[in-house]
Amino acid sequence: MKSARLLVTVACLFGAHGLAQASTADTLTYNDVFALEFASSPAPHPDDNYAVFVRNYMDIMADRRYGNLWRVDFDGELRPLTGGEHQDHSPTWSPDGKRLAFVSNRSGSNQIHMYWSDTREHGQITRLTGSPANLSWSPDGSMIAFTMFTPAPQKPPVSLPTPPRGAKWADAPKYIDKAQYRSDGAGYLPDGHVQIYVMPAAGGTPRQLTEGDNRISGGVSWSADGQQLYFSANRHADAFENPLNSEVYSVRLSDGVVSQLTDRFGPDNSPMVSPDGKRIAWLGFDDQRKSYQLTRLYVMELDKADAKPQLLTADLDYAAGNIQWSDNSKGIYFSYTKHGKDIIALQQLNGKREVITDKMGGMSYSRPYSGGDYAVNDDGVVLYTLASPQRPADLAIVGKGRERALTDLNSDLLGHKELAAIEEIWYRSSHDDKQIQGWIAYPPGFDASKKYPLILEIHGGPHTAYAGSFAAEIQLMAAAGYVVLYTNPRGSTSYGEAFAQEIHHNYPSHDHTDLMDGVDALIAKGFIDPDKLFITGGSGGGVLTAWAIGHTDRFAAAVVAKPVINWYSFVLTADAYSYFARYWFPGMPWDNLEHYMKFSPISYVGKVKTPTMLLTGEADYRTPISESEQYYQALKLQGVDSAMVRVPDAPHGIYSRPSNLIGKVAYILHWFDKYNK
Repeated sequence: MKSARLLVTVACLFGAHGLAQASTADTLTYNDVFALEFASSPAPHPDDNYAVFVRNYMDIMADRRYGNLWRVDFDGELRPLTGGEHQDHSPTWSPDGKRLAFVSNRSGSNQIHMYWSDTREHGQITRLTGSPANLSWSPDGSMIAFTMFTPAPQKPPVSLPTPPRGAKWADAPKYIDKAQYRSDGAGYLPDGHVQIYVMPAAGGTPRQLTEGDNRISGGVSWSADGQQLYFSANRHADAFENPLNSEVYSVRLSDGVVSQLTDRFGPDNSPMVSPDGKRIAWLGFDDQRKSYQLTRLYVMELDKADAKPQLLTADLDYAAGNIQWSDNSKGIYFSYTKHGKDIIALQQLNGKREVITDKMGGMSYSRPYSGGDYAVNDDGVVLYTLASPQRPADLAIVGKGRERALTDLNSDLLGHKELAAIEEIWYRSSHDDKQIQGWIAYPPGFDASKKYPLILEIHGGPHTAYAGSFAAEIQLMAAAGYVVLYTNPRGSTSYGEAFAQEIHHNYPSHDHTDLMDGVDALIAKGFIDPDKLFITGGSGGGVLTAWAIGHTDRFAAAVVAKPVINWYSFVLTADAYSYFARYWFPGMPWDNLEHYMKFSPISYVGKVKTPTMLLTGEADYRTPISESEQYYQALKLQGVDSAMVRVPDAPHGIYSRPSNLIGKVAYILHWFDKYNK
């Protein structure tokens, strides 16, 4: 008997070749994805009127995203600092602004490079065996600190005989006994740990400051005298059982002695020392083991034995992130997301808070997630990535009487095309009358007197948020003639902690109701064909898509992307299993079988009648492809028209390669077009 599997590959649908330039079509096309650009990592010069940023672009021949460093003057003039098909990133100015350190793979591996502003030359200054990250200059500009994974190979527990000369034996078995043994996007992890290093800024031999299993995460910050570095790590013996319980530490350069600054159950991370060296700020929360908890901003005086942490954002019901001190050490810049908008604010130590802008974002060019980059120069001028529904992220400036965009990276590609118009909507949930925010993408040439098919596109997370920003996937769906609805149901971030915690140990549940109410709100507008409703979503959105078709037959077809289908098997196969088991569920799966299965879409597959396609990367270790395989086989046993798309070598973030983004959308539209009759 032949197998009932349908395995399809991406390349056959849109072809193996593409144009090196943008298409001449009036709407967005698949090949246009390769011509998209976006700005990231702004690095304003400390005291001059220009900034450096990463100009990201797609290479159609290599099927990769690359980035070079560009300079933009505050009057908008652009010029390149680096070039070539490389990934240059993490630009970081020296305190005096004479040198710019950055990381690049232009030598064949990630190394630290230096740019000199007087001669405009740049060159490699390291020959590291690993990939450096989190570059940080010492206050006097003489040293650079960075973090780097450092191998610590473990000897196998058995000794095997050596093959005879010329023999071709199988590779030796791989012995694994560490708790965190694989990670999405990285695969099976080598033995070793992230460590902190320092090196002369003029080049030379890096010196390793930390050792052992520190579980260091994030960047490092120098003390004002340049004698210590502050960092965040989970050094507790029970780190596997309590994966979020990090603290802020310092390490002395003279002898490597590590001292602990914070002590509470919960994360303390992203430490940042004030320019005057008197205080340290960081982010964290008291851990209550909830699936979502609000990250807050803290500050504490240094060098005082009785110093106590001061909470600066107690009145703010949104998560703080990305902190940076003002030059006078009297305030801290930080970002947060409110109602799908990314906000940059200045928090004064005296309690006053000022919103600088609510226009940051645009970093997720594939799907319309919130999130952006910013940086501040010594004069308080803020450079940030600008969100727009019609463009990926550009660079913008605010401060000193200026507020405008500095770049316009995609007008040459998109200026002559008709894109989907994006409209923000609010509607009420039929469950409890809560206000739910969403956005409508109207297809080019939209005519309200006609009837259109609708795609409901659901975000992942589930504790994330969509925004009204540019998204290639949404635009391509709209260009194919569909109205697209995307919303932030309960469980989404940016609406307060209580709204996000509505789904704690209760997911999926009334978030499904919120989504269906959004569909009803659009049907009530009169331009949606109720017989042509389609549903899709990825990750957490894949969970909700599978949940929806197990609870309603209203959709003509569904595409379930990189989902969790069975919470029991998910916890026992996902990369972050220690976190998921302890924060998303009331206990271990074998002790809570009824709870796990109550919220598993597999439990309702017997009710599914909707034609369904599964789509997942074969190298996905966050929601492993075995989840999709379970559902696919269950649907076939149930007699449901179904298919499975497997994306070779792709991790959870499928669109890490541009062609995978195209393939994902192409297959979704193929499946929906099949039932859009």
